[in-house]
Amino acid sequence: MAGGTRRRGLGLAALVLWLGSACAEPPDEAEARLAELQAEDERMDQALDEVETRLLGNQATMHLWAELGRRHQEVSAIQCRVADEHLMGMAKHYEHMEEKARQMKKARRMASVDSQVLSSGSREQLSNN
Repeated sequence: MAGGTRRRGLGLAALVLWLGSACAEPPDEAEARLAELQAEDERMDQALDEVETRLLGNQATMHLWAELGRRHQEVSAIQCRVADEHLMGMAKHYEHMEEKARQMKKARRMASVDSQVLSSGSREQLSNN
């Protein structure tokens, strides 16, 4: 029976609290405090929205910079390859021009020797006549 009395006491206390809270009007200060808390809640939500927007903007900027860095590496690799090919082409062309110059110099020497031989042979023929 002690357990039943205890349950009844708890039930009665709950009923009194429930009726007391439903019937009592909150003081004017509580309504002003509630309005102030709701306004603060809205300001906090707005501030959090602004922070979220900034974070998303910064995240987008970071992705952009990462993409630009990746593209820069690709472009640098291509530029190095093209520069190497160009330099090798220039060296090959320079070697070709040096060989051509040697051949022209040799041809001039040969022409000079041939003209000396031809001219010396002509003089001998003229002096023999």
